[in-house]
This record gives sequence, structure tokens and C-alpha cells, in this order.
Amino acid sequence: MEIKVILNGKTEFIDVDPSTRLIDFLRSKGLTSVKEGCGEGECGACTVLLDGKAVTACTVFALQAHGHEITTLEGLNKDGELDAIQRAFIENDAIQCGFCTPGMIMAVKALLNENPNPTAEEICIAIEGNLCRCTGYLPIVKAVEQIVREGAGKKCL
Repeated sequence: MEIKVILNGKTEFIDVDPSTRLIDFLRSKGLTSVKEGCGEGECGACTVLLDGKAVTACTVFALQAHGHEITTLEGLNKDGELDAIQRAFIENDAIQCGFCTPGMIMAVKALLNENPNPTAEEICIAIEGNLCRCTGYLPIVKAVEQIVREGAGKKCL
């Protein structure tokens, strides 16, 4: 079946098998930031934005994205510049092994799309579906708090 999606800002028409998961479709397009961890939507490693909302790409069929906008970590860079979230993660040592980082950043992006001034509790709730075995989550929360302090949360919209 042919589907139409806006993928990282570009309209694309793509033929997909009805059983193709969104994660498999995205990885076939070379978007390797979308990681498969659990295949059940429990770890958050494959989190992407679908119309600005965080979804686990392993639990969505590519056909379900027809007519919608998909954003992956690769879509956050503008003219080779890192997004404010990416910079804050680096500056706050919120990246260790890096496996969860793309999904975590996309979950934070979805949060800031909805709420550019979240509390620490709201940050924790927004990332609770993303497992991280390295950072202990505190540097991630600090990175988001930095974004909010600098007013960059409003720029993430």
C-alpha cells in the first residue's frame, strides 16, 4: 500500500506492506536513531513523534502513520545545529551509553511541545516510559530543567 507521510519535514509517498511496523519502516529509511529495545513498547528506545506526540514506533504500524507527521531525532537538527534538548543533554551528562538517548530526547520534545515550563515531577512523568540503565535519570531531569531555565522550552515548539 502507498502511504503519504511527512517525515522529518519532508513529504514522502512510500509503498509499505500492511504488516510493517513503523520502527522497521523508519530504520529502512536509514533513520538509525530509532532503536529496537523490547519490541513491546515498554522501553521507549524507539520513541518518535507522531503529530508531535510521543509514540513507541515498535507498537505502531507504518500504515497508521498515513497522512501524519513523523519526527525522529534526525529531524531535530536544523542546518546542522543541535536542538536545545540535544545540547542540554550533552551539557548535563545525560548521555552515557546512548542507547536510550534518542527516545528519551523525543519524549522530552513531546513534553516541551505541550508544556514549555514543566515541573520536575512533570518531567519525570513524561520520561517514565523510557528506560535508562546508565544515567540514573537525574542528569536527564537536570537537562530539561536547564532548558526551562533558559527559556529554550518555548523554542522547542
